[in-house]
Amino acid sequence: MATGWAGEGAVQEQIDATVKDAVERAKSQLPQGESLAHCAECGEPIPEARRVAIKGVRLCIACQAEQDKQGAVFAGYNRRGSKDSQLR
Repeated sequence: MATGWAGEGAVQEQIDATVKDAVERAKSQLPQGESLAHCAECGEPIPEARRVAIKGVRLCIACQAEQDKQGAVFAGYNRRGSKDSQLR
């Protein structure tokens, strides 16, 4: 069911594109390479289990949690815009 000027399946295409962008963004943030023995931020030792579980880990759990909290501010993309902005 198309509404307005949108073609059939336009909403699903928008959803798929948003999910694809989120997956690509998450993949780009994965660590790569050799894991560090000590945290790159605070210098604390990184537990062996963490280094084995996550290849290329660079941060201890506390520093990673802080970085994750700061990264949660990302709001995503508004692909559609509001109808008001389209009418002006």
